[in-house]
Amino acid sequence: MTRLERESINFKLPKPLAAALRKAARERKTTATDLVIQGLHHILGDVPGTEVSVETRLAQLEEEFLHIRSSPDAKNTNPHHEERLTNLEGKLDAIANRLAQFEGALMQMQHSLNASKSRYKSGGYPYQHNSQPPQLQPFNEQNLALRLNTTVSTLQEKRAVLSQKEFELWTRERDSSQYAWRFNSKDGLYHPVK
Repeated sequence: MTRLERESINFKLPKPLAAALRKAARERKTTATDLVIQGLHHILGDVPGTEVSVETRLAQLEEEFLHIRSSPDAKNTNPHHEERLTNLEGKLDAIANRLAQFEGALMQMQHSLNASKSRYKSGGYPYQHNSQPPQLQPFNEQNLALRLNTTVSTLQEKRAVLSQKEFELWTRERDSSQYAWRFNSKDGLYHPVK
């Protein structure tokens, strides 16, 4: 389906008409722009280079169907009108089937989304049900500073000024996963403390 290029046209409407347009759009769960486009299609008919939305085309076909049905000629069995009526019924059925397919696809997508959300809520990530969560490895000063969203110099200063417990508390407050970090002077790395 090709996307039509749109052009913005600003025009002023009387306030009561604008309010009625917005209200009608909310009731129909569409936009005011779509309602204006439907009205323009109703007045102008088919315009080359535009694509009529399914809802607009369905409304046009229903209107044409009702017009043919209520016309005085509908009482007479005119083969031309019978053929048009049959064509319209076929088109309406085809559009209704297509809309049903879209609804089915949307429901399937929604079901799939809900299933994946519940899988994450109930057990974490898929394909990891009986495995251990990954263990954090020790970090050097540069990497820990990045993880804590600070600088290496601030990290060094805090380690020098604060006690070991205070430093661990400070790192826990800054860590997105609430890990505390302890410096090991033997390997020069910071180790996670849960």
